[in-house]
Amino acid sequence: MGLIAGVVAVQGNVSEHADAIERAAARHGERVEVREVRESGVVPDCDLLAMPGGESTTISRLVHRGGIAPEIEEHVAAGKPLLATCAGLIVAARDAGDERVECLGLIDAAVDRNAFGRQRDSFETSLDVEGCDEPFPAAFIRAPQVTEVGEGVEVLAEHDGRIVAVRDGPVVGTAFHPELAGSSGIHDLAFFEQ
Repeated sequence: MGLIAGVVAVQGNVSEHADAIERAAARHGERVEVREVRESGVVPDCDLLAMPGGESTTISRLVHRGGIAPEIEEHVAAGKPLLATCAGLIVAARDAGDERVECLGLIDAAVDRNAFGRQRDSFETSLDVEGCDEPFPAAFIRAPQVTEVGEGVEVLAEHDGRIVAVRDGPVVGTAFHPELAGSSGIHDLAFFEQ
């Protein structure tokens, strides 16, 4: 029996996250079954969970409406890993600075949505990420930045002095899209190298 991985599939790069999870699991000699999370009842069976990017107000609304939000909260409370990327980071944070986003409060951090500009301002860069052996090829697309972290939050990466990756207990949050990198380094870090 292998691991069961869930990818919150209300928006975002679901198949790309699934592929990265499978590559990371294979690197660590683990068997994994990836399940898409579109409704409540799936998360409780998952050993690890990814919440992709997309549009944070929409993701927030859909996970709460679908009854997925409390299951994600219970997943993290049980100490199981969650990787929250871009808009997923915004939803997982304590404060999104926007009352339209109902944050889950899973990362003790405040974020600034679209801090790196609009879609046309998207860029790629090589980041030094704490815990990764090599610089990580990070894609920033309408990316947030972390503006404030609580005492227990570890800053994993910064770009131009801005916090772009954090770990709060079992939760890793990134402002960028690690699923687009062709590298499973962040998925390794979040799920298999705690």
